Amino acid sequence: MSYPLHVAFIWHQHQPLYKSCITGQYHLPWVRLHGVKDYLDLILLLEKYPKLHQTVNLVPSLMLQIEDYVEGKAIDPYLAATLTPPEQFTLEQKEFTLHHFFDAQHHTLIDPHPRYSELYGQRQDKGEAWCLQNWSMQDYGDLLAWHNLAWIDPLFWDDPEIAQWLEQDRNFSLSDRQRIIAKHRQIISRILPQHRKMQDSGQLEVTTTPYTHPILPLLADTRAGRVAVPQMQLPHQRFQWEEDIPRHLKKAWKMYEERFGRVPRGLWPSEQSVSPGILPYVAEQGFQWLCSDEAVLGWTLKHFFHRDGYGNVLEPELMYQPYRLETPQGDLAIVFRDHRLSDLVGFTYSAMNPQAAASDLIGHLKAIDHSLQARHKDEDLDQPWLVTIALDGENCWEFYEKDGIPFLESLYGQLSDREDIKLVTVSEHISQYPPRTKLPSDKLHSGSWVDGSFTTWIGDPVKNRAWDLLTAARQVLAQHPEATEEANPAAWEALYAAEGSDWFWWFGEGHSSNQDAIFDLLFREHLFALYKALDETPPEALRHPLEQHEAKQDRRPQSFIHPTIDGMGDEQDWDHAGRITVAGARGTMHRSSPVQRLWYGLDHLNFYFRFDFQAGKQLGTDIPPELHLFWYYPGQTMHNSPMRLAGLPNTAPVNYNFRHHVGVNLVNGVIWMEEAGDYQQWEGRSHRIRMGLKDCLEIAVPWSDLHVQPDWPLEVLAVLSTDGQFVDYIPEDAPVPLQVP
Repeated sequence: MSYPLHVAFIWHQHQPLYKSCITGQYHLPWVRLHGVKDYLDLILLLEKYPKLHQTVNLVPSLMLQIEDYVEGKAIDPYLAATLTPPEQFTLEQKEFTLHHFFDAQHHTLIDPHPRYSELYGQRQDKGEAWCLQNWSMQDYGDLLAWHNLAWIDPLFWDDPEIAQWLEQDRNFSLSDRQRIIAKHRQIISRILPQHRKMQDSGQLEVTTTPYTHPILPLLADTRAGRVAVPQMQLPHQRFQWEEDIPRHLKKAWKMYEERFGRVPRGLWPSEQSVSPGILPYVAEQGFQWLCSDEAVLGWTLKHFFHRDGYGNVLEPELMYQPYRLETPQGDLAIVFRDHRLSDLVGFTYSAMNPQAAASDLIGHLKAIDHSLQARHKDEDLDQPWLVTIALDGENCWEFYEKDGIPFLESLYGQLSDREDIKLVTVSEHISQYPPRTKLPSDKLHSGSWVDGSFTTWIGDPVKNRAWDLLTAARQVLAQHPEATEEANPAAWEALYAAEGSDWFWWFGEGHSSNQDAIFDLLFREHLFALYKALDETPPEALRHPLEQHEAKQDRRPQSFIHPTIDGMGDEQDWDHAGRITVAGARGTMHRSSPVQRLWYGLDHLNFYFRFDFQAGKQLGTDIPPELHLFWYYPGQTMHNSPMRLAGLPNTAPVNYNFRHHVGVNLVNGVIWMEEAGDYQQWEGRSHRIRMGLKDCLEIAVPWSDLHVQPDWPLEVLAVLSTDGQFVDYIPEDAPVPLQVP
């Protein structure tokens, strides 16, 4: 029998607890702002296409905060500033507004609105000091209004009041801002009822997560970090409080029942983190299925998933089915997401034309279907395959045109017309087609959706310091047997908040934002509140930040980037790129480089370089007129050739042989590409490389020009020359390492 390909989208909606356990005030506004932009519109769009079914995960800590805003109990600093007349602003409040009320992706949320864009341009071009000196109170009032207006999803712009404010553009009063905030509350109040309504209708499945989004395997034992990384440096104190796992699950279960009038069936384990030790607790609580990442499946099966040049899995039957996990408390089903398809939606399609992006995703699904049919054409299959696409459901849309509406409408419209692809909820699929392939529960890999490991949350010195503080606080709580959850709920709520994954995400290397210091403060406040609830003296360490939060100069890429290649060096476009400081980094024995800083990053379409030249340097004189990019692929057998430049020193890495070469004439803008051939020769290749040269040099090289395979490592070296004569190379220590996504 022939079945359509089943596809399960799972959207993960999550925010950590921004509410201070000390003051009761909210430190950050993201529940409110994502509440008016992302949580409601996603399912309202889906409701227009009743044939399509999906799953949405709502984290309990998010639902609690949504309800606080609906009830008027939540006041965050952005909200307080919005409702304060600018005439009453202190200098500190003006600085706060200038620094934070442009916290938005300017291409999609600021630039479409003339007045907001005008204010943003003044801050960017003339600086905050100029704005402090020259802005009128009305400028501040308009900025306060526009920050809150711009975050309202375009789906709601036909609301008469919102349409009026958008047309008004400027001269917003305190009364206008009060009504805008009232509109926020009105939109947010619809989120949970709409989820319940669509679940009751059968179009939506709502799942849940452990109460405050903790990494359950690490709560059970921080030594779980060494499963994927055997040499990981662990915290000094071993955190081993397995009994906290059922507490988080039970609280999540109860919250869900109260809000949806039924019990949950699916569990999104925080950060898709699983281990053998958590499974009995998940089953005992009554959950029927959970989800994780393809890397966890690969580690469990001891199988590396290979992909073709288009990114499609070569062993699709291993990934595109649910599996059965047996525990003494009952069986569980587990599904594993296609990491690449999920990342395409989360990180790459926002940079494409919406219709082309939707068609590309459907093209991948068709390729999966055709591959499975071809590989099993002689078999009489009695159930369909299941492709799981699971990702963050809030942050990606900020980078899409109109918050993703054109992309989703094109995707849903095309899928509604197809018979060979069927969108289902996970519970629909496993209820009708229970998983038959068993995974040994004791062999399930301990890992997460980030590289199949826990390195994002443990192993870094600062992350480990945070774990030690958490361990000490948990031990103090254990020394108070009288402090039960019923007798001392404040202590337990503070513990649960501190056990959340988000604080560890931001500590140390790997991730950074302009609000790292606030995440640091929130973590310490949660622990401080625990000690206070027990009438214990908090350790002195909780009164001081765990790390210094000044901007780090050099770093590896933090996530995918999608810069506009125009030579302008937009700060938001390159915010998550890797950075290498070049000029001034070579010491007194080396002459200064004309390149001040090198930026680099990638997405599924291209890899990107940006070169910031030293101020006052002139192209062709101070800056050599020719730039070359050379790269090779460690471990891959292929033709490689040496650089063809005169005066080349016989030292590493410039004396390496390379696979690809891109040359750029910085004076006339000519770009050429070569590939290594026989006998160490270079052969010209066609290309679609883009370049922008103005305030800086930006280059985008499509992966499709290179004919490389997913997951290949590569290293790139930049070389400067004049008339074919070698001048310099950067970076000095080693080529820039990257990996094909």
